[in-house]
Amino acid sequence: MSERSEIVRDRTVRPTGAVFLTVADVLAEAAVQQGEPDVIVGGAALEAAVRWVHVSDSVGVARLLDGGELLLTTGAGWPVDDAELRDFASSLHRAGIAGIVFELKTARQAVPQPVVDVCATVGLALIALTHEVKFVAVTEAVHHALIAAQTQALRERQRLHELFTALSLQGAPADVVVSETARALGAPVVLENLAREVIATEGLGMPIAEVLENRGTAETVPVQARGARWGTLLVLPGPAHPAGRVTVLEQGATALAFGCIADGGDAEWSLLAQRGVIDDLLGARFAKADDIDARLRAGGFALRGRRCHGIVARGNGSISELAYRARQAGFAVMAARVDRDDVALLSVPASAGLSDEVLLRIAGPDRAVFVGPVADDVIGLLGSLRAARDLADSDRADAGARVRRVDDRPLERLVATLRDDHRLHEHSERMLAPVVAYDRERRGDLLDVLAALVAHPGNRSAAAAASHLSRSVFYQRLTLIGDLLGADLDDGETIAALHLALLARRRTDTTGLTPPA
Repeated sequence: MSERSEIVRDRTVRPTGAVFLTVADVLAEAAVQQGEPDVIVGGAALEAAVRWVHVSDSVGVARLLDGGELLLTTGAGWPVDDAELRDFASSLHRAGIAGIVFELKTARQAVPQPVVDVCATVGLALIALTHEVKFVAVTEAVHHALIAAQTQALRERQRLHELFTALSLQGAPADVVVSETARALGAPVVLENLAREVIATEGLGMPIAEVLENRGTAETVPVQARGARWGTLLVLPGPAHPAGRVTVLEQGATALAFGCIADGGDAEWSLLAQRGVIDDLLGARFAKADDIDARLRAGGFALRGRRCHGIVARGNGSISELAYRARQAGFAVMAARVDRDDVALLSVPASAGLSDEVLLRIAGPDRAVFVGPVADDVIGLLGSLRAARDLADSDRADAGARVRRVDDRPLERLVATLRDDHRLHEHSERMLAPVVAYDRERRGDLLDVLAALVAHPGNRSAAAAASHLSRSVFYQRLTLIGDLLGADLDDGETIAALHLALLARRRTDTTGLTPPA
């Protein structure tokens, strides 16, 4: 039999629902500092949780401990044999104590080396007090601090209960619950469905791509109730919370579960996730492409190696049905209602086509579909979606089942590509300024007349009809426009320049964004 006892790292399981201090917190107490503590084994060991303080010099103290105690001792009753000291120190570790505070000079001049060796091996905090202190003062201070922490925890749990109960009663959407949970914890929080698709996330300033990459380090609780599970709520590493991080996360998960019960399931989650991605994409000048790409991938939407388009469906229809039909067709989709239109991102296999028939089947009956150019990255997808929306905004035709593509409108595509170029907007303002001023001062309709003219080049009868004016009045308006601009409206180059100016102006008006200087 070996004279050296085997040292193992198994410990008594400590209670997880209680409120703790750490060994480092105890060391900071004034009653301990009076003993001028010398940390012999510290580092990560100082973060061990302390739920109580126990004073004993007995060699059999281990059997009296439940785990989480900080042992105060002079070592007076400890064995003197090295092997017995190692066995004794190992028994304290197996009992799950938080650490040992050893007062020197009362019974021993130094901490026995075998005890130091065991503590260093297993990572058990060991502190030597170089001056005598009153152990009763230490226990009193620590117990007072523990009670204060427990009181704070109770107050914080009550506050959180009231917060999440209010969110549940108000029917707060999942993204609001996730944001409140993250703010309460001071750490990024992610909500996933059962397929591990990201429904909502709050990074608290951390890039979303980084949040999603670090999900493997997160603490998790299920979102479930009444035997049904809808997903998982995760929190990344962060600061300790008085009520306990898992407790806070459970409160958030309970509020989310109540929402699922009230809504009859998690169907709203999918729409929420897709709306969040599209909102992020449309606000891409304020977001990072990497973050949006991470959100897309987390939702099962692939860009690389696929043919991706932004589309707009106009007319009566359901956004959830559009998304369902797109998936039935074998496409990845992100869809949301934006203003009066259904807006969607489609990821199509490179080998598959996106015919008019397929688009109309996805959009639903009697709807117009506007299709942006193909894209294979986030910036391209943003351009495709914006171009599709711009094309829809420029459409003056009656409603009905039809497909219009930006690729079939080269000037539309050019303006979409140059939409943030200040020179394009300067051209628009400079060329149209007299007409804009006239309409503003007289509440005129010259811009509408000009738009009808460029929309029907070579067919002024159709242009007059589109303007809802008689041909004679329409021609009078054209003459006035020509005089104001000092331009020949029969000249093809002039018409092309005016068409470009009108498209650029409409993009500024419909987006509400100021062109960059």
